[in-house]
Amino acid sequence: MQIIQSNLLKQFSKLTQGFTTKNNGNIAFHVNDDKYKVILNHKTLAKELKYDVNTLIHMKQVHLTKIKIIDKNDTFLTPPTCDALITDKKNIPLMVMVADCSPLLFYDAKKEVIAVVHAGRAGAFFNIIKVTLDSFREDFDSNIKDIYVSIGPSIGECCYQVGSEIYEQSKKLDLDYAISKKNNSYFLNIDKILYKQLLDEGVLNDKIEFSKECTSCNTEQYFSYRAEKKTGRFSGLLMLS
Repeated sequence: MQIIQSNLLKQFSKLTQGFTTKNNGNIAFHVNDDKYKVILNHKTLAKELKYDVNTLIHMKQVHLTKIKIIDKNDTFLTPPTCDALITDKKNIPLMVMVADCSPLLFYDAKKEVIAVVHAGRAGAFFNIIKVTLDSFREDFDSNIKDIYVSIGPSIGECCYQVGSEIYEQSKKLDLDYAISKKNNSYFLNIDKILYKQLLDEGVLNDKIEFSKECTSCNTEQYFSYRAEKKTGRFSGLLMLS
């Protein structure tokens, strides 16, 4: 097993957290993998991290900006359709699945609230960061300055080539600062957008952590849709105890 822990979140003994790799196998049910193999991968991961696999909540991710507060209807077998999960419930692991998109883990250390977020280009362009932090504020009375955010491996600017239509869209949204042009091609830096959005919402700089690993450059360790097309998903996982 290879689970990469967030150095930022390691300091909190109440958290079970980390990012899986290809070594943990595919954990997504929607990529035409054998269902029983996927369940076995989940059970192995649960055993390694010491949680009950049946309590895990993941998502049917749709590249939008909807956040879901966990309730009794959300189960391992009935995942909600959204791109962010949030809860203050203990011993409920939350999971985000990715293969180039950014997996984000949020923790309010004062109110003891956790969230996981799936941020691809759509999530970044339409500010799922704000939606998530609004839920911390409005639903859990969080002070944003108490929130820690760890962003796991994702596709880097080095590999994320986009078309001119994405560049034009970024200009309309005032996000073209995150696009560079090389040899008449455009390259998008999602981390740059997420970082600015976090700071704009009041998250403190020293409470933000980015992985420096590009999934597309590092397909031996991570699944990458851009590099591999037909591929599995790795995950970011967070649980409060």
